[in-house]
Amino acid sequence: MTKNSVRRSARLLGAGLRALLVLTLVCGVLYPLTVTGVAQTLFPGRADGSKARDAEGRVVGSALIGQRYDLPGESGEEPRPDLRWFQPRPSRGLGTNTVNTRYELLLSGATNRSGDNPELLAWVKAARAAVVRENSTATYRVRPADVPPDAVTSSGSGLDPHISPAYAALQVHRVAGRNGLTVREVERLVARHTEGRTLGFVGEPRVHVLGLNTALRDLARN
Repeated sequence: MTKNSVRRSARLLGAGLRALLVLTLVCGVLYPLTVTGVAQTLFPGRADGSKARDAEGRVVGSALIGQRYDLPGESGEEPRPDLRWFQPRPSRGLGTNTVNTRYELLLSGATNRSGDNPELLAWVKAARAAVVRENSTATYRVRPADVPPDAVTSSGSGLDPHISPAYAALQVHRVAGRNGLTVREVERLVARHTEGRTLGFVGEPRVHVLGLNTALRDLARN
């Protein structure tokens, strides 16, 4: 290899290293810091994960991700719903992991079956029977026809933090009885946590389950 070739190769190598350093600085340091700084300045709550807090300021979850409210299973049994609380939509995750065993966050998925799929029909029938059984009280009987779709099917992500006002209303009597509250008190609580359509026409009315249960806990303590 001639001296000129060596010099040319050295210049090219040097130019490549300089480009690598500049791109690393711009794309790997300056850009992330700028984006993070802007987000923390303009949208601090969202940048930190949309943390939901209770009346005492403690973080109780994320406003973007649904949570389950279960009692631990006994003798290896599956956890069962804690009926003191409003229950979210079913979670139809794709799997569990050893880090998070309560809710299948990392491998989420929808019910994801065709409308006439036998497995889906079995899921829906079993879920509807459970909703009727768990939410009927001595003075209030849930009819199978009153069970809304979101009570028996998961959302597209399987992690929807909201339920429909109809599903929240169906749970009112059971929640009131389990917490020593009147039906009217719990109905007012649901009404306060019912969100309308975005901009008046986008989406459907909905109830944020985590926010509702956080307020329910505070009300039951008083």
